[in-house]
Formats: sequence, C-alpha cells, structure tokens
Amino acid sequence: MEPIWNEWVENLKVYEPGRPITEVARELGFDDVEDFLKLASNENELGPSPKAVEAIRNQAAGVYRYPDGGCFYLKRKLAAKLDLTPEHLLFGNGSNELIVFLGHVFLGPGLNLVTGECAFAVYRLVAALYRAGVVAAPMPDLTYDLDALLEAVTPDTRLVAVCNPNNPTGTAVGQEDLDRFIERLPGHCLAVFDEAYIEMMPEDRRPDLMRYVREGRENVLVLRTFSKAYGLAGLRIGYAAAAPAVIGLLNRVRQPFNVNVLAQAAAEAALDDDAHVERTRTLAAEGCRTVAAALAELGCETVPSVANFMLVRVGDGGKVFEQLQRRRIIVRPMGAYGLPDYVRVTVGTPEQNERLIEAFREISE
Repeated sequence: MEPIWNEWVENLKVYEPGRPITEVARELGFDDVEDFLKLASNENELGPSPKAVEAIRNQAAGVYRYPDGGCFYLKRKLAAKLDLTPEHLLFGNGSNELIVFLGHVFLGPGLNLVTGECAFAVYRLVAALYRAGVVAAPMPDLTYDLDALLEAVTPDTRLVAVCNPNNPTGTAVGQEDLDRFIERLPGHCLAVFDEAYIEMMPEDRRPDLMRYVREGRENVLVLRTFSKAYGLAGLRIGYAAAAPAVIGLLNRVRQPFNVNVLAQAAAEAALDDDAHVERTRTLAAEGCRTVAAALAELGCETVPSVANFMLVRVGDGGKVFEQLQRRRIIVRPMGAYGLPDYVRVTVGTPEQNERLIEAFREISE
C-alpha cells in the first residue's frame, strides 16, 4: 500500500490502559483467571448498583433498537439532581469521548492545551490528535499548582485541564484555590475540570464547581463519569456540564447514538442509589487508610489520596509490577507518567487489600 495516510498519525502515542485479567493470565501461562486480582484501573470493586443491574436486564431485549440519541430521560434526571437544565449537559461514550470532542472544537495546529505534568494522559493524546501543543506545568508534591498553570497560559492556549482529584496521583486542590484560579483565567481559555473521582472524595473536602455552570460562566466545563463510583466502567458513559452555548458546540461534533441503550438505562437507575455511592466512598477511604498504614510499616511511602487508588513508592516500579503479576495481582507501573519509582494501586474490599498487603510483605522480605 502506498503511503496515502497522514504521516503525522504514525507519531501518535497509543494510550495503554490497565491490562485485562485474561490477557495477563494468557501471557504468564495461567489457565485459571478466577484467582487474579486486578488493581490497575481504579474500578469500583463493589461493582454496580443492584438497581443498575436490574435496569440492564430490563432493557436487554430492546438492544435491537437504536438508543435515544439525546439521552432524553437520563439528561432530565441528572439535570434535576445537579440543579441544572438539560441544556447544560452532554453525554459521551465515557468522559474520554468528551475530551475528544473538546479537542475537535477547541484545538488545532498552533494552539495549545495546558495541564499538569502528571495529569491524566488522555489530555496529551487528544492534543496530539488535533496537532496542538501541550504545556505541562510543574506539580509540586504531585498536586496541581494552579498558579503555575496560569503562568503557563499563552495567547495560543485554548484549554486548561485540571483533574480533581487527579489521576494518577490521587491528590486534589480545594475550593478557595479553584475559585481564585477561575477568577484569574484569561477569557480566551476554557477551564476543563475533570471530576471523574469526585464522588470518592470526603464530602467536606469536595469543591462545588457546578455552581459556575449554574451561574452561566461560559469558560468553565466540568467532566464526570459513571465509570468509577457508580461502577459502570464497562458500559462507557460520562457527561459534560457547561453553559448551553458550549454544550451546543460539543454536540455538533458528536456522532449520533454515541451512548448505548444499556448504558443509559443503567446510569439512570444508578442515580437512584445514593447509598451505593456512599458505600463505595466509605470503602475507598477506609481502604486507603488501611493500605497506606500497612505499607508504611514495610517502608513504602504512599501519596495521600482522596480517591480509590494511591501511588506507592517502591524504588523500581516496573520490577514490582512484574513481581506482583507473578502473584496474580495486576497494578499499574507509572513510568509513562515520569514516575518510574512508583506503582499505582486500586484499593478494593478488605479481603483484596489484605491480599495486596501480603504480596508487598513477600516482595519486601
């Protein structure tokens, strides 16, 4: 085949997600995958709400029909829960698709996106997809420095992305700092606040950025997902909240039927189960405390986290990743984020956490 493709595509990096259990088992020669423990992708180890599972069963026979392209009922239910209007919301095939929409609308050659040096990798990948630059601001103590972000803004900046809590560090910035940042943000930038893990945060530490959306602030957009606290990662559904004018632009680049029938039904039902989200948040907080304390006794430093995962400093992240895999535990090495001496571990049930701790004990002996 002659090189008829855009040659710049060959230089794009491919996102490497947490590896599926079946793939790891196959590579290591294990036939039985039941005993594997996957702690690499920050999934909700409680699973989805029973109400969501029931909704999926009820909708299963209807999957021969195309889904509601505008997510009519889900949009209205979520809008009421967030005290927004349906026009403030747009749903995507996971919040990742919405990040692509942002790139499509706001980025291009000669423009740039500003974010933290240890921010979620997809922002860099999407900027490259639209041939835009990325300016990475320093993150002292692995936490966003909002003043550094503002200093990194240039006249060519169109998006400033803040993941709060941040993946992969688990750190977060507070309301006062965020308010000051928003007030100082230049008018030619859209602030994107990625709150994929917001429901995991203690309520007394959780900032309210939706109020800027309610007030009609057009340079603030909030991203959230049903993948984490709601346990619907396999269905791929997330949403953006922003001024109707911004949502209207994003909707113009959305392909029809991008959110499937089962995802819509499950998300709508999950919104009725606040107790399940609270159990998830409690499990994550207790798990982080337990794992951090146990690893500290083994001499492993952890980064304090407000999400359902944490960074563990192990010296050689790649080596520890392989050692844990041989013990049928999958975690995430952090070399791709410039943190080669760390692994990221998802905290799960007490039984899963104890198994992880025991594996670290074996490695440290």
